[in-house]
Amino acid sequence: MTEAPLSTLERTTANAGGNGGFLSRWSRDPARWRRRLNLGLFSLAMVVSLSAALLLVWPQDSNLQLQEGQINPVDVRAPRPTTYQSEVLTIREQDRAAAGVQPIYDPPQTRVARQQLDRAQAAIDFVELVRNDLYASEIQQLEQLTSITHVFLSEEMAATISQLSDARWEIVANEIVRVLDRVMRQEVREDNVQAARRSISGLISFGLSDDEAAIANAVVRDHVVPNTLLNSERTDAARAEASASVAPVERNIAAGETIIRGGDRVDALDMEAMEELGLLRSETTWREFLSASILSILLTVLLIIYVTYRRAHFWEENLQVFLLGGIFIAFIILAKLTTPIPSVLPYLYPLAAMAMLLGALIELPIATVATMIMGVLVAVLTSGDVEVVSYVVLGALGGALALGRAERLNSFVKAGLWVIVTNLVVLAAFQLPLLTESDGSSLLALTSSAVVNGIFASSFTLVVFYLLGQVFGLTTSLQLLELSRPTQPLLRQLLLKAPGTYHHTLIVSNMAEEAASAIGADILLTRVGGYYHDIGKTVRPYFFIENNSDGVNPHDRLDPYTSGRIIISHVTDGVDLAQKHRLPSAIIDFIREHHGTTRVEYFYYQACQEHESEDAVDESKFRYPGPRPRSRETALLMLADGCEATVRSMSPATQEETLELIRSVIDRRLISGQLDDCQLTLRDLSLVSESFARVLQGIHHPRVKYPGDIAVNTKTSSRPANSKSAQAVPTS
Repeated sequence: MTEAPLSTLERTTANAGGNGGFLSRWSRDPARWRRRLNLGLFSLAMVVSLSAALLLVWPQDSNLQLQEGQINPVDVRAPRPTTYQSEVLTIREQDRAAAGVQPIYDPPQTRVARQQLDRAQAAIDFVELVRNDLYASEIQQLEQLTSITHVFLSEEMAATISQLSDARWEIVANEIVRVLDRVMRQEVREDNVQAARRSISGLISFGLSDDEAAIANAVVRDHVVPNTLLNSERTDAARAEASASVAPVERNIAAGETIIRGGDRVDALDMEAMEELGLLRSETTWREFLSASILSILLTVLLIIYVTYRRAHFWEENLQVFLLGGIFIAFIILAKLTTPIPSVLPYLYPLAAMAMLLGALIELPIATVATMIMGVLVAVLTSGDVEVVSYVVLGALGGALALGRAERLNSFVKAGLWVIVTNLVVLAAFQLPLLTESDGSSLLALTSSAVVNGIFASSFTLVVFYLLGQVFGLTTSLQLLELSRPTQPLLRQLLLKAPGTYHHTLIVSNMAEEAASAIGADILLTRVGGYYHDIGKTVRPYFFIENNSDGVNPHDRLDPYTSGRIIISHVTDGVDLAQKHRLPSAIIDFIREHHGTTRVEYFYYQACQEHESEDAVDESKFRYPGPRPRSRETALLMLADGCEATVRSMSPATQEETLELIRSVIDRRLISGQLDDCQLTLRDLSLVSESFARVLQGIHHPRVKYPGDIAVNTKTSSRPANSKSAQAVPTS
């Protein structure tokens, strides 16, 4: 029953129309507005945090803003293996192939050789002319030779020429022409002119003296010039053909391989690799913003739909919404800090802690879906690293399944071991095929990370689990286990001061626990809440029939109003005691709600009998303050309390009679509207009836009659159902 039926007054007010009707509906159902507000705030926080994680660049990210030529600040490693066609390496190979092509020259030009021979012959003729000038003195001849041939002859060579005989000069002149002709017949290019000139000395005849050979060498050397020219068009075409014949070069990068070390200068190949791996961050475009927003909205909507499907009233619970949103956003930030960095740091990301916290504090199915959604975020942040995603998600699921509701302290140790084992299995599945003898250190680092991850996740979960219970008053399973101990002061006080109530409490707790198990409610909370629901009876225990052992009923000396007030006060007294002993609010709800707004029927009817009409009796004096049960667990306790008291007072003989009594009690609670604010369905109520019947049949089964004086009639041990004392039992 998710919607409470409207009373006549409420329907009248709701149909009044105008602003008054709207305000009335608003004030009557604040849970609706609380649900909308919580849902809106949760959606906004989730979308903003997910979008920020996808778009923002933090200093810890591997997404660096680098340019070619800059100094890289940190080591950059590949987050995943990749193979791509490297344009930089292809261009390098093409340049290398083009550089390997030798320049192409045209054939040697005879015109150039003849021209240089003519120039050399002209120089020889000039020298002969000066030597044969009869009117010039020796000094004048030397000056003329020096002035004309200073380009290729020194003063010493000019003096030697002037002193040579005609025969020797003729030999030198012929040798100059012969050697020059021989050199210029060869291919003399611009890049080997010096080599051709160096070869002259080896071509000069050994018949010349050193001075004569030096003269011939100098003259020939000056006249050796390139006789073949570079054919640029043919050379460029050949180089282009060689470059085009180079196949594209592929580059293979392994996961974790260092792209560039910190302190190195960034070159074009580094920039290309980082861009290919998505490690370079450019300015955010509107397309990237839109893509991140769509993904964030999709993940948020899926989570909201599933949570609403699992728990329709979840968004009305402020603390639960705060826990889900706070834990989720905290681990989004932690994922942004750790997972984008290609190192062992992603393997330390404790997603298992989030899964275990949500599973223990909210419920395991919601924790599972939240873990899968976080896995999508990790996949995006790691650029689709399947190994890291499998590692964190499977480890988280293993830990959450092992921890469950965290009903024992050693459950945290077991959950940590499960996380470690799952992490190691995932690492083995992905790393063993790639393992080489040189990878021992990296494998050791990953193994250590897996162990540290499990230890930290379980320890962190335990600490946060405890702090949430202490700081926010959240009811955790560890608190409930501590409160269920018989040595707890309030339970000890209940046992000593009100032993009958203590026994009644145990029976009611067992009934409610069995029903909670049948419909899937919180079993531990229901059981512990049942232990404390009647703790207020320790203030005046003798006014309650189950604690009356001497047969004297104190209500016989009181008027109905006083008796009703005393019976009702055990709720407020219980709340005061619970608050004094700092019991969790969830346990206090059991004390407040286990009677709802029902009446103390016996004293109300007694008051009616003392007056002429029922209108003269103030019914509100005989009603419990409430509120009506607002959760399945407190509703189960109310039903168990009423059924136990009724069956105990009526003592049905058969199981069918027991089940009929139970159904009649539940029907009365249903018709009176006491179950309107909880989430029990008719199917749940059917299962609850059967569960109560099983427990009560085991307790109130028929006894064997013993012969003689020790015969025991179990029915005579019960007080008459119509006695005033029996009717004074507040649970009836």
